[in-house]
Parts: sequence; C-alpha cells; structure tokens
Amino acid sequence: MRRLGLDLGDKRIGIAISDELGITAQGLQTLVRRNLQTDMAALQGLIDTHGVTEIVIGMPRNMDGSYGERAAVTEQFMEALEAACQLPCIPWDERLTSRQADRVLRAAGQHRRQPKSVRDRMAAQLILQSYMDYQRIRADRARSEL
Repeated sequence: MRRLGLDLGDKRIGIAISDELGITAQGLQTLVRRNLQTDMAALQGLIDTHGVTEIVIGMPRNMDGSYGERAAVTEQFMEALEAACQLPCIPWDERLTSRQADRVLRAAGQHRRQPKSVRDRMAAQLILQSYMDYQRIRADRARSEL
C-alpha cells in the first residue's frame, strides 16, 4: 500500500511518499501552488505514477488541540482531493512539524537558509511517517490482544 503525505500551505504543498510496504516515508517533491484545478491535476499525476492508495494530509491544529481557520481551508482542500482522485484522504495532526523539520535539517547539516520547499517536503515526510508509525503500533497492539 503506497501512501502520499501532504503538507498543505498557501504557496506550496510538501509531498512525501511511502515505500510499498508502508514502513518508511521519503520526501518526494514540493509543488508550487497555482490554482485548485492545477494542483489537483499534479497530485493526480503523482497518484497514478506511484500507485497511491491512500493520502495523509497534515491538519493544522492550535496548541490546545482546537481547529482554527487554516483547518477549514485544509478540510475544503481534502474534500476536493477526495472527490477528484476517489481515494481516502486522512487528516493527521501536523502541530510542530515545520519546527521538527527545521531541527532534522539542521542535524543533517543543512543550512538554515535552505529553500522553504525543502522544509515543506520534510514536514510532509514527518506527517506521513507519524501516521504510519501510529498505524503500525495500533496494529501490533490489536494483534497482541488476540
């Protein structure tokens, strides 16, 4: 099962993809946003090329867990993407992923002045990896309870 991870922004969409076993996420690319139709077509191309079966979208939340204005925009995009590609789109908490992406890039020796596109792609990778790790832990617990 291949999954696509998205970090949705006003100007860019960071994109990550899972391996075929759904164990690891890798940054794939950063899409510069144009308009909804163009964004959907570009994502559909990636979905078709990589055989994606599920999409995980970073859902912005406030630190207290509530949803703000950005969450409503993300929800609308997610609904449009689900309708366009006919695949399940799963919202996933993205709190602090941009900061975490900065830390990971710094630890890897990347200069702070890296293009924002690199950070967006890394944030998408972290969102997708977090979701897959959670799903794996959940499945392991379910098996151990049998």
